[in-house]
Amino acid sequence: MKQVYLDNAATTQVHPKVISKMQDALANSYGNPSSTHSFGRTAKTAIESARKTIAKYINAQPSEIIFTSGGTEADNMILRCAVRDLGVKTIITTRIEHHAVLHTVEELEAKGLIELQYVNLDAYGNPDLLHLEELLKSNGSKKLVSLMHVNNEIGNKIDLEQITLLSKKYDALVHSDAVQSLGHYEWDVKKFPIDFLAAAAHKFHGPKGIGFAFIRKNSGMSCMISGGSQERGLRAGTESFHNIVGLQEAFVHAYDNLETEKKYVEGLKRYFIEQVRKDIPEAKFNGHSADMENSTYTLVNVCLPITEDKAMMLLFNLDIKGIACSKGSACQSGSDTGSHVLTQILSKEDMKKPSVRFSFSTYNTREEIDYTIKVLKDIIES
Repeated sequence: MKQVYLDNAATTQVHPKVISKMQDALANSYGNPSSTHSFGRTAKTAIESARKTIAKYINAQPSEIIFTSGGTEADNMILRCAVRDLGVKTIITTRIEHHAVLHTVEELEAKGLIELQYVNLDAYGNPDLLHLEELLKSNGSKKLVSLMHVNNEIGNKIDLEQITLLSKKYDALVHSDAVQSLGHYEWDVKKFPIDFLAAAAHKFHGPKGIGFAFIRKNSGMSCMISGGSQERGLRAGTESFHNIVGLQEAFVHAYDNLETEKKYVEGLKRYFIEQVRKDIPEAKFNGHSADMENSTYTLVNVCLPITEDKAMMLLFNLDIKGIACSKGSACQSGSDTGSHVLTQILSKEDMKKPSVRFSFSTYNTREEIDYTIKVLKDIIES
């Protein structure tokens, strides 16, 4: 049976060079990075090299890169510590953020620690900047704006630079869950004054269980996880050395090959959209996912013209044919509730139809897309 992996927004295949680097680290650099002997110093040197390398690629200072277990931890660290340490009393976000952000801010609100405000969205899922400015003007509390650069379900790409500059006009802090963006787009944190970013290695062909937070120097934050003095005192615990090495290798590969790989993956997305429009003309693309200017080049989200009885078995039938894709975020798989993102932008009628996210990488081919479209067409027409 043909195997087609089109769920790269959930996680990506680990690059062979990353695996090789990690195997070498596990076999030969097993010292505790906090130890003062040569084994420990070797590991510590490699960690600091990774920190400097990542900082260089996004034009940050090495001290501003804090290694975490992934994007969820980075989001939690930033949001919770901003409230605890930086005097944030109001958090402004949208209802289509990743649950790592939404569930965290909802909990902070439930505990009475913040006022939570949501920016209005248009029919495509774009934040209303006029409404954002109204919220920034309201009350005199210390505010933090948290908006993801690339939405993980519909692929919308916001103008984060403009949003950051607008927020700074009102002295607000700015955080972005950039998990679907870092490794896929150029970043320069000196170009515009964003305060916090979250990243995860497994979204750009690195290992799971490792990511980083960008925390602007002299932010005033203190640790969320107490214990040792690792990660500039912001995250205690022995560093996951082999994963950090893997993160570095994946990050370097992503950026050294960015234009070539972006062009290739962008071509796959264009081809997928063309074939859907040709062979399944009743299908609709959600959000801006079919707009190459306003969405990421890595994914599409398509509402399929399938009856409710077929919709229940759609992903199962695709899986039987060897095709991996997703109804939404992998983090909510198994949930009986519909997508919290699509609920905000689709009509009740379209919510009755299945919407599927297909996401691409350099490991995919046009032949795989042809096969996927044929299977989809057969399911719809059966």
